[in-house]
Formats: sequence, structure tokens, C-alpha cells
Amino acid sequence: MMGGLAYMTGPPGKPLRAGASVIDVTGGMFGVIGILAALEERHRTGRGQKVVASLFETTIYLVGQHMAQYAVTGTPAAPMPARVSAWAIYDVFETRDEPVFIGVVTDALWEKFCALFGLDDLWADESLRANNARVQARDWIMPHIRALVAGMTRAEVIAKLDGSGLPFAPIGRPEDMFDDPHLAHGGLEDVTLDNGTQVRLPTIPLEMAGQRIGGPQELPRPGRDARAVLATLGYDDDKIEALIGSGAVEEST
Repeated sequence: MMGGLAYMTGPPGKPLRAGASVIDVTGGMFGVIGILAALEERHRTGRGQKVVASLFETTIYLVGQHMAQYAVTGTPAAPMPARVSAWAIYDVFETRDEPVFIGVVTDALWEKFCALFGLDDLWADESLRANNARVQARDWIMPHIRALVAGMTRAEVIAKLDGSGLPFAPIGRPEDMFDDPHLAHGGLEDVTLDNGTQVRLPTIPLEMAGQRIGGPQELPRPGRDARAVLATLGYDDDKIEALIGSGAVEEST
């Protein structure tokens, strides 16, 4: 909220939290990058150092492109739902059943898009051959295209776009990802929850030397490592027994 990311995510006047914990995740990633860089420097110099990663500054880094826009143009960036896109067609479209995203990001793809969807009248208008001209004409182009796509099913739209080179995607939901074919070969890893339930959840999205770096995970029941943790904190066996026996510390197997 303080750093401007919520302002850019929500519609005008309605700042909105991002749909995932992007600041925590990205801030952690910057911390790891700093640690790895410090280790590499220590390998060369023998000297260690303190590494600091800031969540607030991570937020500022993520909105840096919008700050740069203001610095260059003097015009504040509008929130994402209200901004003028760099491309005339870069939107979510309603179909007869499920929505689909479609992007037309080059002039060559505009020609292909018109051919795929039979938009001969739009292609015949030579004033629309350049992307910037299409951006200026969005107000009357988009209703025409939305009406066309709304008369088709998502499967019919995807069938036309598949293999075309045009950016497109069905609008996925987190619960859909368990069965997503793109994740079938290592994108999900086995996790045993603390109640014994077996699930498959996202693994680290990296492959190194042909191998995934994640692996099966087991979440411990609360208190499983209580004795080891207390011993690490300096408690002797008698004190540990007293804490567990009194119920002050929970132990589980």
C-alpha cells in the first residue's frame, strides 16, 4: 500500500492487494541473490559481509517502471486496469463459456489475427495497419472484436489461435493448476502435510544440469522436534522433561 503497488493493481480509487505474496517472495529472492553474491565474493577475497534485503524497497523496485515513465514523460502512470495499453489488443475477452486472453503485439500478427477470425473489413482499413493507429482506434475496434469472440466458445477461440504465434491463454485459477499438463514433468512436488495427507504443490521453478532441484517434502507435526530445539537452546534433559510434562511445550512423534 505504501509503495504504490496496490495503487497500480486496483482500479482508480480502489487500491488492491496483489493476488499473491509477491513482496515477500521477491524480497526473499533478492535476499538469496545477495547471499549468493556475498559467498562468491568471499570465495575470491576471503571476506564476509552483511546482506540486507528490504521489503519496502522491493515494492519500490517492482513499481520502478512506472516511476521511470513519470520521470521521462512527466505524466503519472494510470492504474493497470485503466491504463492505455501499448498494444491495441491485449485484453481478456468473454466467450460463450470461459474467458480467454488474447494479445496482438506486432503489425504482422494483426494481419494474421484478421485472417484467422475473418476480420476482412478491419484488415482492408489501411489506416489500422500500424499498432499506434490501432491504439488510437480502440474505442471502435474493440467492441467489434469483443462481439465476435463472445459468439464463440473458448475452445473454438483457442483452436484458431493455437500455433499461430499470437499470445493467448485461458484464464487459469490456482485450483486448476493441479492438473495443468505444463506442470506434469516436475513442476509439482510431493508434499506430506502435518496430518499425513499427501498433496502435490509447486516446487522451485528451476532445473539445473537437467535435474529439478526440489524434492519430496514432509511438514512435521507441531512439537515433533521439540526436544532437539530445546536442547539447542541450552535446556538440559531434566528441564526438557519438566517443560513437556507440564504441558508448557507440546511434543509429538
